[in-house]
Amino acid sequence: MKEERMSSQAEHFGLLGDKIPRLIMRLAIPSIIGLSINALQQFVNAIFVGRLGPQAIAAVSITLPIIILLSAVGQGIGVGTASFVSRNLGAGNSSEASRGASLALALAAPIGVALTLVLLFSLRDALALFGASPTIMPAALDYASTLLFGYTFMLLNIVSGFIVRAEGNTRFSMWTMIMAFTLNALLDPILIFSLDLGVRGAALATLLSLMAATSIYVVYFLKQRGIVRFSPSYITLRGGRIRQIAAVGTPATITGILSAVAFMLLYRAAAPFGDNSIAAVGIASRLLTIGAFPIIGFCIGSQAVLGFSWGAEDFARVQKAATFMLSMAFALSASFSAVVVIFARPIVWLFSDSADVIEIAVSTCIMFHLFFGLFGVQYVVITMLQSFGRSRLSAVVAFARQGYLFVPAILLFPRIWGFKGLLISQAVAELVAGLLAAFVMLKQFRDIKGLVLRRPGHEVKAES
Repeated sequence: MKEERMSSQAEHFGLLGDKIPRLIMRLAIPSIIGLSINALQQFVNAIFVGRLGPQAIAAVSITLPIIILLSAVGQGIGVGTASFVSRNLGAGNSSEASRGASLALALAAPIGVALTLVLLFSLRDALALFGASPTIMPAALDYASTLLFGYTFMLLNIVSGFIVRAEGNTRFSMWTMIMAFTLNALLDPILIFSLDLGVRGAALATLLSLMAATSIYVVYFLKQRGIVRFSPSYITLRGGRIRQIAAVGTPATITGILSAVAFMLLYRAAAPFGDNSIAAVGIASRLLTIGAFPIIGFCIGSQAVLGFSWGAEDFARVQKAATFMLSMAFALSASFSAVVVIFARPIVWLFSDSADVIEIAVSTCIMFHLFFGLFGVQYVVITMLQSFGRSRLSAVVAFARQGYLFVPAILLFPRIWGFKGLLISQAVAELVAGLLAAFVMLKQFRDIKGLVLRRPGHEVKAES
């Protein structure tokens, strides 16, 4: 086996070069573009599906908890691996970074196959649990079952993207996502309308684009285009390595599971008010996802700088990076919130031409995005804590928005105020979660300032 070479500053895509704002934007812009393309892909899919009618929108929307649940597994493995990779590269240990990445990719495939089989045999029951009515169940089954066959590709695609971005090569990830979007956008009208496959055609277009993107990542690793190397000889079930990845990744997975549960409860709460209400909530929820993607992309791109600097114990650089990240993420989330609140009606019209759906969706979109400006603060804090290896505190912040704040609200408020209570639930959870994140953020900045002032070589605890 060839000895793995250690990464140098020049080798690691310049993670210690440039001024902080310039470096972060150089890494984050491709990631922002890449995940914005993902958001645009969802937007385009929703527009095409919307032309099939309110029931098609409701059917696709009702499957969202399943998609989020499946993505959560990939997010957990990816976030944990990205933190592991960037911290080891920062410490100059590229060999250990490669071993962690190889282990993650090796685990992703069997996990994907196992979850696919479990869900395929329980799909109808799952959709019924999520609130699918008899009128939308057939279309929901068509859409979800088709996507499930490509879940292993989705998982490998997510994990590979995190690894490539963690080593600083966000540009490659961006172009891979752009290719996938272009293919999806070309296939959507052909499969949905020309071949008359309906919602199954939309799912098939997504599946084929995922397979193409995964193939590109496979070539990337086989040809060793980055610093991280994939090798079967690196795959060992070493407990310490798995624990490190799981410690940071598990909160991200649980956050995704909570998100799926939150959407399930949201659609179940909307179900008594009819398919039009489910469609309206689906439109508003999709807009929330679209708005979140650029912010997540910015934070994922910036995470390489945070993790690398933390591993190198350059705390002044960590402080500057976190400050810049916070200002940019808040600007993005506040701008998106303002646009949706002000232009809710013309935006909703793009998704549906049903007057009944539009009326419900406009008020839903406004309430859902009223405090979305705080989402940027939440995600920067979560990214900081993940980069530092502070998994427990990361979980406290990550679980708030769609977990222990949202769940009690969505169970209680609709019983008191009906559909208005459903709208209030999302707004209240967003507001309180944002304030909690701001409090934790201030504490982290005080801690980092203290580390900057200490003598070089002071031992830093990885867990708060």
